[in-house]
Amino acid sequence: MKNTSIGLALTAAMTAMILSACGPKTEAPRSDAPAGPAVGVIALQARRVPLTSELPGRVVASEEAEVRPQVGGIIQRRLFVEGGEVKAGQPLYQLDPAPYRATYDSALAALQKARAAVPGARATAVRDRDLVKLNAISKQDYESAIDTLAQAQASVAAAQAALETARINLDYTTIRAPISGRIDKSALTPGALVTAGQSTALTTIHQIDPVNIDVTQSSASLLNLRAAIASGRIHAAGDHIPVRVRLENGALYPLAGELAFAESSVSTTTGTYTMRAMLRNPSRLLLPGMYVRAIVEEGSVPRGFLIPQRAISRNARGEPTALFVVDRRVVERTFANTRDVGNDLLVSGGVRDGDLLVVEGSQQVRVGDAVSAVQVALNPATGEVAPRMDADAADNAKASASVEAQHGG
Repeated sequence: MKNTSIGLALTAAMTAMILSACGPKTEAPRSDAPAGPAVGVIALQARRVPLTSELPGRVVASEEAEVRPQVGGIIQRRLFVEGGEVKAGQPLYQLDPAPYRATYDSALAALQKARAAVPGARATAVRDRDLVKLNAISKQDYESAIDTLAQAQASVAAAQAALETARINLDYTTIRAPISGRIDKSALTPGALVTAGQSTALTTIHQIDPVNIDVTQSSASLLNLRAAIASGRIHAAGDHIPVRVRLENGALYPLAGELAFAESSVSTTTGTYTMRAMLRNPSRLLLPGMYVRAIVEEGSVPRGFLIPQRAISRNARGEPTALFVVDRRVVERTFANTRDVGNDLLVSGGVRDGDLLVVEGSQQVRVGDAVSAVQVALNPATGEVAPRMDADAADNAKASASVEAQHGG
């Protein structure tokens, strides 16, 4: 009986071993398996970041002149093409010159008459000078001869001035362009009567190559910029500050300009001050009064980190925050002294080179969660994550390419 019990026990043990060997095998978990859900990350690197401000502005002609008559008269002809280009000194209008030519001729005759009286007066004065030495005439007669000569010479000078005035007025009957530029339409037509210094301008000339851009900036922005430069966080752009212009349709003007000056006072009503940039405008694309956006380079940050806006959140105090992966776990960092730069947020502290920033999958994780970091790429123009291809899709793409190559061969 005892031997029978031992045999049954051995049989049961062997059966259990056989069944265990035939059953499914279970592998122990690997230590290098992903610690949690996958999140897309990018590695941050410090770089020199140029700082620009995009400010509203208006196009202003570099020179502008309203054309008005300097003498009165009837307009005989218009000598320019409306909307065209004119040069300084070019004739624009012709007034009736007849009355001014008559005045000029009269002044010329008066000058000739005055000059004719001088030789006789001079001869009398010379003769009386010799006679007074011989006591042949009185000193009073000699002094009268000297006065007569002086009056004749003064009459010549007055006649010369009157002739010059008549010549100037005659020349003013041809109204000329005071500056070069593009001319507007004419306010009056031939046959109209104009007067000297009238309030209505005949036309206006704008010089639009080069052209000025007047932009406004708040005084608070100026104070913040100067404080950042003083602290060393920003390096100033220098004396020659480049300016780019964005047009109303969003296109970037192809030529860059330069900041010319900034006003030394702040408006008491708006709290802003005006800066003026100068740009070349050979194609006449920029016209006075046009609204533009001026991109002014203020300086640069020597070592800054650009964090995509898609990775930025705000805490209860409104401070910008972002998630990072440190030792396979999610941590949150808060930033101060930030600035928007395109699709990114510029930070100068709180991060280091190589830190892994979470840019995809942040909604599925919380601070402290274990995650698996996957490197992704961002489109610099849009800030969006570039599409990734998983392993199966990659194998299918390779297989499709191989089949196409075989059929093509």
